[in-house]
Amino acid sequence: MLISAFAAMLNQTILNTALPAIIKDLGVHDTTAQWLITGFMLVNGIMIPLTAYLMDKYSTKTLYIFSMAAFLIGSVIAALSPVFAILMAARVIQAIGAGILLPLMQFTVFTLFPVEKRGFAMGLTGIVAQTAPAVGPTLTGLLIDHFTWRIPFFVVAAISVVVFIFGIFFVERQNQPKAAHLDKISVVYSTFGFGLILYAFSTVGKLGVTSPVVISALLLGLIIIVVFTLRQLKLKYPLLDMLVFKSRTFSLSAFASMALFIGIVGPALLIPMYVQTGLRLSALLSGLVILPGAVFNAMISVYTGKIYDRFGARVLIIPGFLLLIVMTILHAMLTVDTPFWYVVVIYAIRMFSVGLLIMPLNTAGLNALQDHEISHGTAIINALRIIAGAMGTAISITIMSAVAKHFTEQAHHHVSSQMITRMATVKGIDAAFVFTTIIMIIGFVLSLFIKEQRT
Repeated sequence: MLISAFAAMLNQTILNTALPAIIKDLGVHDTTAQWLITGFMLVNGIMIPLTAYLMDKYSTKTLYIFSMAAFLIGSVIAALSPVFAILMAARVIQAIGAGILLPLMQFTVFTLFPVEKRGFAMGLTGIVAQTAPAVGPTLTGLLIDHFTWRIPFFVVAAISVVVFIFGIFFVERQNQPKAAHLDKISVVYSTFGFGLILYAFSTVGKLGVTSPVVISALLLGLIIIVVFTLRQLKLKYPLLDMLVFKSRTFSLSAFASMALFIGIVGPALLIPMYVQTGLRLSALLSGLVILPGAVFNAMISVYTGKIYDRFGARVLIIPGFLLLIVMTILHAMLTVDTPFWYVVVIYAIRMFSVGLLIMPLNTAGLNALQDHEISHGTAIINALRIIAGAMGTAISITIMSAVAKHFTEQAHHHVSSQMITRMATVKGIDAAFVFTTIIMIIGFVLSLFIKEQRT
């Protein structure tokens, strides 16, 4: 399951690097090509609320084989796609599989391990979650430089074939399927509610914050989610059991996790832009900035699990957030003259602090729930994270663009236009990091109130 999740996470990072090559090869406009990323995220986000029902209704093995088969078929079709429409369909099929695989992995880890060993087990899932995004862009870049954009999809398909065959023989039934009822109206509400919110955030960078499309999609999405939530509270078999939020520990850890994810996804986009535009360095170097941080993050995950099992969440969460806040403040002070090595170091330390936080926040929240609530808790945390990631990207890009535009308008014209662009971009990125710092402080304050029942 860990290797399957690795393939699914690797697949998410392929397209960022491959998009220019796909645009050129298939002859599509960049706004159309962007749907390969946006569409995948939308379908993924829509699938996750359904996973709680699916995990209750079907055995682990059945669900694993279905999701892995969908992901594998999507990967093979993507690699062989002759035209854009088929590639787009392949991404949708992949997203259906990936949307089930990741929550299923977390749910299985929780049912396999006793409470006192869950930290270590969730640490292992952290290695997967951090290694794939680290390897993805660099590996894809190398493959595309020497071959074609199809090769990374073949690599993902090859890994998927192997784990799919092993999965048929070795994945065991970990849960007892129970009489779950699917409320079809809830599925419609969650699809449109989550879909519209994700669509609004994913198009903000392109259409702008004041766009009627963005505002109406966001408002309509929020209204539908409110209606969806009220309906869940009345149903005997809700699609997502909102009563998990009765647990104060779960609620605090879920919202602190959301804040943390806003602070992970935004910077992962901003730093490569800063290296390429602000420092005028190569795309390869902009990818390498992220690599040491991701390696640090993956390495620390196992140790944080062991520390969590022994001492609980607070010994990781408090230093983790304090270090993260300090590093985010340093990111808000970057200039056009900042040395490259300094950017690598502060980003690596920032990702090290993230490694101290993800697993304890997640595990503390899910540990606070009853066994029958874990499938719903897992689905809710994953849905909130996807929304937080989309929010982080959208708000960061919006702040950066607005500040950069304002700076360009105010700039003295005796400076070269190239220098104005560099300085404007850096000012915009610094402003986005100021916003990220505020969100990190909010996450820290929320996490201080998390109280665990230690066994």
